[in-house]
Amino acid sequence: MPELTPSNREAARRIGISETALRKAEGSGRIAREPDGQWDIDKTRRRLVETADPHRSPLAAGAGAEGTPYARLKVAQPALKVEAQRLALDENKRRLLDVAEANATIDEIAGAMRDALLNWPARVSGLIAAELGVDPHLLQTILQQHVTDLLSEAADRFDPPGLGGTSGDPNPHA
Repeated sequence: MPELTPSNREAARRIGISETALRKAEGSGRIAREPDGQWDIDKTRRRLVETADPHRSPLAAGAGAEGTPYARLKVAQPALKVEAQRLALDENKRRLLDVAEANATIDEIAGAMRDALLNWPARVSGLIAAELGVDPHLLQTILQQHVTDLLSEAADRFDPPGLGGTSGDPNPHA
């Protein structure tokens, strides 16, 4: 059965802290009375230990303060500050990339490469046909087909089905 008392003074005495400390902890929301207005001594002591600053509270120091949530938070705080500073430095030195910006740049470069490859057969088919002594239109058609096949194969390799790209069905709306 829980040990209960309605008195601040009695609760503070049983827990081993001053009445002022008890009132301050209640005022800051670290501890709370039971719904009937009484103090549950064991529950209040546990809550005080969990939320105590190990460097200031005799409760935390005597109860293995390194394991309290407050103590773990105090240890994690400097590590998080260092990580935030490292990220800010990396950002300032342009070591970090914005994903959307990087994807847009890659799309722009890939589009330019695709356009250059698609235009290549029209530019060179006349020269190659003259060297070989064949019909320029036929050569352009053959080159165009091979370039289109090459681009389709590359697209399948770089955007395989199941990665959010195409579903593998060449005509998904049919």
